[in-house]
Amino acid sequence: MSAPARPADDPAPAAPPWPSSGSAWYAVFVLTVIYILAFIDRTILSLLVGPIRADLGLSDTQISLLHGFAFAIFYTTLGIPIALLADRLNRRNIIAIGLVFWSLATAACGLARTFGHLFLARVGVGVGEAALSPSAYSMIADYFPPHRLSRAVAVYTVGAFAGAGLAFLIGGAVIGSVASAGTVTWPIVGELKSWQLVFIAVGLPGVPLALWMLTVREPARRKAPDTGTLRAALAESLRYMRANWQVYGSHFLGFSLIALMFNAATTWLPAYLMRVHGLTPASSGLWIGSILLVAGVSGVLVGGWLGDRLVAAGRSDGTMRVGVYSAIGALPFAASATLVPSLPLSLALTAGLLFTTTLPYGAAAAALQVVTPGRMRATASAIYLCLLNLAGIGLGSVLVALATDRLFGDDLAVGKSLALVGTICAPIAAAVILWGLPHFRRAVDSQREAAARTS
Repeated sequence: MSAPARPADDPAPAAPPWPSSGSAWYAVFVLTVIYILAFIDRTILSLLVGPIRADLGLSDTQISLLHGFAFAIFYTTLGIPIALLADRLNRRNIIAIGLVFWSLATAACGLARTFGHLFLARVGVGVGEAALSPSAYSMIADYFPPHRLSRAVAVYTVGAFAGAGLAFLIGGAVIGSVASAGTVTWPIVGELKSWQLVFIAVGLPGVPLALWMLTVREPARRKAPDTGTLRAALAESLRYMRANWQVYGSHFLGFSLIALMFNAATTWLPAYLMRVHGLTPASSGLWIGSILLVAGVSGVLVGGWLGDRLVAAGRSDGTMRVGVYSAIGALPFAASATLVPSLPLSLALTAGLLFTTTLPYGAAAAALQVVTPGRMRATASAIYLCLLNLAGIGLGSVLVALATDRLFGDDLAVGKSLALVGTICAPIAAAVILWGLPHFRRAVDSQREAAARTS
């Protein structure tokens, strides 16, 4: 398998000086806080399944479409064109505009009276949030020199899982405080139920937060823009990936299946705890949020450490191999966490499930960089994230809901649906990634040879 030569780096003399450490970390802090808010706005729906179903007469399948498909389809597909805009326009302003848009869309969820209205509002949340990560990663890369970049990106990435945990914690607290208000009547808007007030309460704070984003300086770009056309660059990347389909196919499919398990769990675990174990939305949010903060964050960090250790030990496929360990490790937890009758045991097994399914996120991204030529990495990463989120956010919640509605026909069977999806996905993910390991090793060797020829 031949690999195109890596392009020469941009001329060093043209590069502007790096921003100060203080301004760089300030930017990361602001971006991470905004990332946390994004997760609150996208996941708050998981804690409101019960009252929304009761008021709007929806099925679990319709709820899954609101949580997954309505959000994911535009969040993922718009990520690539917004990333192209971020390569050319002011990234700070793109994030600020996106933040206002998704915050107002979240608040608009609270004004919805029908499934269609709520669906359109969730689409708006996905459209707005698509502006965040592509621009944020680009800004961080221009704030930090290469030897400090991994730490900065890690802080932002960990913020995703910390944000998911805080989403349940803060969301649960908001639900608890708003629930006592019952039904209120606002001028022009009319009568609002407690679940509608929750959407408004978590959505509107994003508007003033956009002003805070404007205090972040837009960093000078470190690299000159690509002089080739976008169509030509995309075509070249797709040709390379098609020629190495075993590597990219095993990577994309295997890690997407693990993401599907994680997202299915975080979407439906609150409903499982409320329906089967009788927890309130506030208490279920407290438990899931706390577990995510500990197990999710530690899973990402341990997975990154494990991938580095395996590579240092001479395994060139170490980053991909973390995916195999993740899928195999997740299988017993997925098969039992939502089937055991004891609440404490269920929560303990859930911690194991969330730890093992977050284990490969850092390693998966690193694996993609290792086997992809430099000029194609952004495109390969964008395609990977698109597929990862479509499978995880879009498909994961839907499969569980379909099993509950159509296969079992019982709302109390949501735990069985979660176990079924997990026990199917985990062994397939492990087998697919394991099949791709020898192809991955050959691709790594090819990239090293290409780098040696051009050095």
